[in-house]
Amino acid sequence: MQSETPKKIFSSLLVIILDVNPAQDTLLSGEIKLSSILSSVVAFANSHLMLRTHNKVAVLASDPNSCDFIYSDQDELDFKKKTVSSCKMGGSQYELFSHIDRSIKFNIMKFLKDAAEEPHMSRDTVFGASCAKALCYINRLQNNLYPGETMNSRILIISGCDNEGDKYIRCMNTFFTAQKQNVAIDVCSLTHDVTLLKQACYITEGSYFRMPKLEGLLLYLQWIFLTEPSSRKKLVIPLAPQLDFRPFCFCHGTLTAIGFVCSLCLTIYCKISPICTTCEAVFKVRSAIAVKPKKKKIKTTSVNN
Repeated sequence: MQSETPKKIFSSLLVIILDVNPAQDTLLSGEIKLSSILSSVVAFANSHLMLRTHNKVAVLASDPNSCDFIYSDQDELDFKKKTVSSCKMGGSQYELFSHIDRSIKFNIMKFLKDAAEEPHMSRDTVFGASCAKALCYINRLQNNLYPGETMNSRILIISGCDNEGDKYIRCMNTFFTAQKQNVAIDVCSLTHDVTLLKQACYITEGSYFRMPKLEGLLLYLQWIFLTEPSSRKKLVIPLAPQLDFRPFCFCHGTLTAIGFVCSLCLTIYCKISPICTTCEAVFKVRSAIAVKPKKKKIKTTSVNN
């Protein structure tokens, strides 16, 4: 008897990184509440699950001090262990969607409560650590696939912060790692144009979009980021914004067109430094050799009598 070939299963994994930094201008100004952003994220995650039966979704909360999953495959396993009769349904809502809504709201409150106990709170969100954690999660699920199963993975960052050069080298390392793993990074910026996140989309061939107004967050998420990056070429979506390829210097965190690069760790400085602050390499700075000015020859003109 011939052995049956395993059935091909196609799935898509979406990891949403939600910036819950309380220092965001959108939250400080009161233009939009975190609960409204959270409701749009939950509805968008449910829309992704409805596209295909085997689709997966994970949500990761991030602030200036830490990042953690507020919904992952572990929450989905806990849901499957429960009986359908024990799940409370809201009207005619699908049981899994109701479970995702409850899990995300419960875990985000726990995450914010733990973050409020931190003594120091800065304005810069740890995008590098969040992307690294998402890539580790994607790699774990890739290694646990069934025979014949193919999974496309991508990351969506939703943020309203304007931090630029914070931990630039860590962020760039995660961006190039995502490129090697064929993981696209999409960015939905609520207010500011962040050059660092623009470079992440360019490196990983993702999409970058800045919200013109905050009222239609769910509409823009479903319009631009619901489809796979390979299918967006067939849709009419906003063009990619103009990208600034200048790197950030490590000494001041500003964009630098001409600077000095460490030959060991490739750290960039806008001003010359005898010691690299990243790898502590010592460089020999040669002093400029004084050049004696050449004496100008005085031309003599003969006067004809």
